[in-house]
Amino acid sequence: MTDLSIASGTPYLNTAGSQISRIAGVPDDDMRAIRRLLKVWRDHYARNLLRSAFYDGRQRFNNLGISIPNVVAAKAGVVVGWPQKSVRALADKSVFEGFETPDGDPNGITSIVSDNALTDTMGEAIISCYKHSCSFLTIDYDPDDPSGERILVTPRSADWSAAIWDNTRHRIAAALTITDNDQYGNMTAFNAWLPGRNYACRHDTGGWSAERQDNRLDRVSVVPIVYDRGDRPFGHSRINRTLMNLTDMAMRTMIRMEASAEFYSVPKIWFLGLNRNAFSQDTWSSLVSSINAVSRDENDNIPELRQVTQASMQPHGDMLETIAMLASAETGIPAEQLGIRLTNPTSAEALAAAEDQLTRIADRQNRAFGVQLMTAMSMAVQLRDNTPDPPDLTGIRPLWAPTRVVSEAARADYYTKVAGANPAWADSDVGLSKLGLNADELKSFRAWQQRQRAQEQIDRLKQQTLPQRTQEVTADGDDERSAGQPGSEAAAGTGATGLSGQS
Repeated sequence: MTDLSIASGTPYLNTAGSQISRIAGVPDDDMRAIRRLLKVWRDHYARNLLRSAFYDGRQRFNNLGISIPNVVAAKAGVVVGWPQKSVRALADKSVFEGFETPDGDPNGITSIVSDNALTDTMGEAIISCYKHSCSFLTIDYDPDDPSGERILVTPRSADWSAAIWDNTRHRIAAALTITDNDQYGNMTAFNAWLPGRNYACRHDTGGWSAERQDNRLDRVSVVPIVYDRGDRPFGHSRINRTLMNLTDMAMRTMIRMEASAEFYSVPKIWFLGLNRNAFSQDTWSSLVSSINAVSRDENDNIPELRQVTQASMQPHGDMLETIAMLASAETGIPAEQLGIRLTNPTSAEALAAAEDQLTRIADRQNRAFGVQLMTAMSMAVQLRDNTPDPPDLTGIRPLWAPTRVVSEAARADYYTKVAGANPAWADSDVGLSKLGLNADELKSFRAWQQRQRAQEQIDRLKQQTLPQRTQEVTADGDDERSAGQPGSEAAAGTGATGLSGQS
């Protein structure tokens, strides 16, 4: 299927351009599914765009119009990055490291992962999932590989994709991914994914046309990467309404602090009973001058000086701390990581305990992601081998980096105690991963073990061969000595004959 991973137009799409009634090369039944997919995309695009704006710090400032002047609000920049922090803090705990495969990797899983740099691109899918509630992995043939042996596993963001859920089979029933648009944001190319067939749709001067590609899958070659599925098949976003409202509240608090600081940055002085024309120079020069003096008024009265006391910033700081604590409770991120400094320094153990909720969420998500990755690998192998049935992936499991930070001493103590009770566990992949070895380190360690065993085998063969050769050499020496010396067996025989003759 022809596909463009990077759109050549604008980063924003025009939903009006998705009103497509007919595509040449697409039958009526499939066209109804495509129109339904386009409607799903239009209905969700605005909210997906809003969450992207909060994540990127590009949201509009939501001014209540009470205490912040419009001229200040118009110049306000985003200084609260909690939405992005909410996404990245959890995504950093979902680091995909590859697959554990049986010896020899009969299904070629490692090659598929390497060809698609899946250990890196999976991170993109996870970030998009936490941002928009879901993302997708599409599995397809590489159009640049005529042999059809190279399979593409491509992450797709929700703001440029749409899907319909099959409640009966608990999987995607149909999907759509937008691949290109023009300079006005109108889509000009997209892919439609249906069970056993895909359509590469493109718009040109003659209208919309599609290129069909059939496969032997009994399902759509798209898997969802979902956060917090719960009662919604495509999950919930980490940037939910509560977090967006808290971010707006924090922004208003910061702007009020900024406006107050600007207002009181120069001392406010009032002269009661003094005409403004008494100042012979501009206000700033009068304030910073070393010597200032004013004369009596026309009634010979001395003007009275009053100075406005600067307001305290403490109430703003207290409110910001309260908002941050609410955001911490909503996201599971410790308050220290949201910019709130507590009275007492926090220990490493306390920080680890504070992240316990986030760690449990990451563990649950990694299990869910692993199920979808296994489904994607099954479809990739089936497409590559062009077989009617899914392959047997027994013994294969996804590997994830540890979600919890554990000290080296605690890890070694745990490994020693369990290995003492179960020595076989100590040399297993599971045991070594508990010791702290990641996938690459484990692979390097297994290669070193293999070299050591090969060397030990060679040494054993040498030890077995050397005594045998020594015995053969010794035996040959004894035979030669027996044949040439008088005390040999031959000489003894001759002596016996002589004695018999003398008798």
